[in-house]
Amino acid sequence: MKMSTLTTTALAGLWLGVSAIAALAGPLEDRIAAGDTIRIGFANEIPFAYPGEDGTPKGFVNAAVIGVLAKVGYTNIETVETEWGGLIPGLNAGQFDIITGGMNILAARCENIAFSEPMAKIGDGFIVAPGNPKGIQTYTDVKDKAVMLVTGAGYSNIDAAKAAGVTEDQIMIVPGPTEILAAVTAGRADAGTGTYPTMKQLADSSGGAVEIVDPSAMPEESFNWAGVGFRKEDQDFLDRFNAAQKDYLGSPEMLAAVAEYGYSEAMLPGDKTTEWVCANR
Repeated sequence: MKMSTLTTTALAGLWLGVSAIAALAGPLEDRIAAGDTIRIGFANEIPFAYPGEDGTPKGFVNAAVIGVLAKVGYTNIETVETEWGGLIPGLNAGQFDIITGGMNILAARCENIAFSEPMAKIGDGFIVAPGNPKGIQTYTDVKDKAVMLVTGAGYSNIDAAKAAGVTEDQIMIVPGPTEILAAVTAGRADAGTGTYPTMKQLADSSGGAVEIVDPSAMPEESFNWAGVGFRKEDQDFLDRFNAAQKDYLGSPEMLAAVAEYGYSEAMLPGDKTTEWVCANR
């Protein structure tokens, strides 16, 4: 299976030629019947979805989605990398057909796009300076200690922090993981937050510049369920995707495909449905 990665150079690029993009948009099944590729959009979010050095799609969500698509006979795939904040607008504008990455299923997102059934249960994580000098374990600690928290644009962590009482002037918003790490290592923020897998990867690759906080103190309500995003008009295709994912998720084949990215049986989503998650997150 041959894949290509198209990289957008700026978020503004999503909106160049919107009228031309819209002309390509339409029910996904019609595009497939016409011989067009299935375009998977993702941001550079290790270990969820990111481009490899050779341009091929990496990350456990990309691996799982490609595996599910193969089960229903779709291998004509094109991948498109963009900024995190451009994923949902780009999906609805016809820039992509599916969006992956650590896309948590949230009520606000459910209003704008359709989600697959959950494919992972994911907790939030924090990175801090070595030794955790401010003693930050939870969002409540950020509030009570009046420290600065950095996270990514469009991340669900923003709402989680605010729900715990963290004020807007305590939250620094940056484009993504690279900038989160830079803010903490430079001392501009006391803690960085994102999904636990992403924060752990940042800590592991930082050469000791930051450390990951033990997630055991995080409350149950901080957990989220990740899914794959589709346009709402592509519900027929999504139904087939969900049927294939039900059989594939947690299978030895799937677990082997995602093992190198740190996904394990402990991250399987359990019995929560997208309907429940949309109503409760």
